Amino acid sequence: MTILLNLWTIINGFFLYPLVSKPKLSKQPKVSLLVPLRNEAGNVPGLLGSLKQITYENIEFILLDDHSEDDTFALLEKEVGSDARFRIMKGKELPPDWNGKVHACHQLSEKASGEYLVFLDADARVAPRIIEKTIATMDKHQADMISGFPFYPNHHFLSHMLVPLQHMVVQLHLPLMVANHSTRPMFTAACGIFICIERSTYDQIGGHKSVQNSLVEDVHIAREVKKQGHKMILANITPSVLSYMYDSSRETWEGFKKNIYTGIGRSVWMVLFLTVFYAFVFLVPFGYLLIGVVENDIVYLLPYLLTVTFKMYVDSRTGHPLWLSFFVPLSIVLLIAMMFTSMSVHLKGKSYQWKGRSYE
Repeated sequence: MTILLNLWTIINGFFLYPLVSKPKLSKQPKVSLLVPLRNEAGNVPGLLGSLKQITYENIEFILLDDHSEDDTFALLEKEVGSDARFRIMKGKELPPDWNGKVHACHQLSEKASGEYLVFLDADARVAPRIIEKTIATMDKHQADMISGFPFYPNHHFLSHMLVPLQHMVVQLHLPLMVANHSTRPMFTAACGIFICIERSTYDQIGGHKSVQNSLVEDVHIAREVKKQGHKMILANITPSVLSYMYDSSRETWEGFKKNIYTGIGRSVWMVLFLTVFYAFVFLVPFGYLLIGVVENDIVYLLPYLLTVTFKMYVDSRTGHPLWLSFFVPLSIVLLIAMMFTSMSVHLKGKSYQWKGRSYE
């Protein structure tokens, strides 16, 4: 079973497109790069330093302060300075039937004038030629939307264990050949940290208003794009985009708790299925490892080593430390615990908490 998963992941990985490394654009359509910020004072200097290095000329940057309770707005004004490419705006009050980030992105889109919209999280940092590479990749594959999971330079235990699993889960569960070649909404993944979409396509699906109360708006927007017959692709953006996704293990826990149960369709049966599947694939081999240690028989180590090589292949492609692969059983235990924790919040009728806001 583990050998088959290794082969599947390697083959599947061929269909995770890289960004075009040496883009040559015949024209430069206008791009609007849009960033929502809420309590992101710690990220503002790094974010602005990254954006100012972008080499694409026909671009506007619009930054929205979404009622931050820290110095986000003041720092934005300081870091932007006299750079005419940037515009800073303050967000409107959050309507009761909207998700906070979704409403912020909706407001940003209303002010944007580009033919392409790039939605970027405040904790992201991008390579100078990210826009050229992105548009060239979309042109190459005739795509109307592109997204991908960035490199995560984690500095906390829980982040190390959980955040890079996003890459593994996508390459394990999503048939990328189907996802990147068809418009079937069920075969879709996206990451809201980095999304580029043609403005005409964005308007046709109704923009962020079409997913206004979603906790996983990135995936739902991708599905809306496919429902309208447009092509959305998932790319390996790790060489060009990184994300300081969570500042602490506590924040990691709260972030995953908010998203993971919604991300699997709020299905109890899916939680149970994934628990059994992950236990069989990743935890049983670790059990054999323990037996091998007790019995002093090296043969029992093989299933565990195969799971390590599986994770190591994914980590090597996405730039994460290879030593993480040896802790895959622990990562899986934490992932299972997170699924049940996230599910219990929903089943008990409680709210998810994130950045001072409550979400149903």
